[in-house]
Amino acid sequence: MNMGRVHWLYLAPALLMLGLFLIYPTAETVRLSFYGPRSDVFVGFQNYVQAFTSQPMLIAFRNNLLWLVVFTLFTVGMGLLLAVLLDRVRYETVIKSVIFLPMAISYVAAGVIWRFMYTFRPAVAPQIGLLNAIVVAVGGNPIGWLIERPWVNNLALIAVGVWVWTGFCMVILSAAYKGIPREMLEAARIDGANEWQLFLHVTIPFLKSTLAVVTTTMIVFVLKVFDIVYVMTNGAYDTDVIANRMYNEMFYFHNYGLASAIAVILFLAIIPFLVINVRRFRAQEAVR
Repeated sequence: MNMGRVHWLYLAPALLMLGLFLIYPTAETVRLSFYGPRSDVFVGFQNYVQAFTSQPMLIAFRNNLLWLVVFTLFTVGMGLLLAVLLDRVRYETVIKSVIFLPMAISYVAAGVIWRFMYTFRPAVAPQIGLLNAIVVAVGGNPIGWLIERPWVNNLALIAVGVWVWTGFCMVILSAAYKGIPREMLEAARIDGANEWQLFLHVTIPFLKSTLAVVTTTMIVFVLKVFDIVYVMTNGAYDTDVIANRMYNEMFYFHNYGLASAIAVILFLAIIPFLVINVRRFRAQEAVR
């Protein structure tokens, strides 16, 4: 056997699996996106035009953008803040374990838990939702957290995502923060830097690459967010997102062409962030 081709023999099983479970489904999805609802009539770019012009999809794009900004800002920001502040707390491990705990449960379970938290009853009825019970106890009127559109209900859903993912960001950033040489921090303090200057000019630059990893990870997650929205509202009251819209088009409306087009759009939206991560990893490996 030609030794130059032996390596292909070893790679064949992996390439076969890659082609079967990744490349073929992707190519088939792209093909279906150019066909009608029953995948029997070629319609060209009609599904893409509908995806970018129909009102439900425009609402989904708007909500995904809101998730992208608010969710990423809060998870990374709070994760960084907690990583720095808890570094000096005596029971750091215990507190971090509690904050990280939501990552151990599924998004479906998180959605069910927070549906109870957000439960709404009319003002004359006793409130069984914790948040509305607190609001009523301080003299306010109960709030329809999941039905008041478009900001209250969308922000309420995003809060669930932040609750789940902040612990993850905190753990990654905390590990990086502990890697900062203590001598560097002490030297900055001796030179007269206050804690804010220390955070701004030492901590942030040192954590820059880790922050980039955590941020792109959050962005990739938020672009394909589905579970929380599906469990808590299923896109009702203007809370739909792109992934949930794709699911509904596929399994509720049986419009396979439009669902495939949405899947392709979602796939293309995620690719740039994956490329950024890969390039950064390669750059780090080159430095090592």
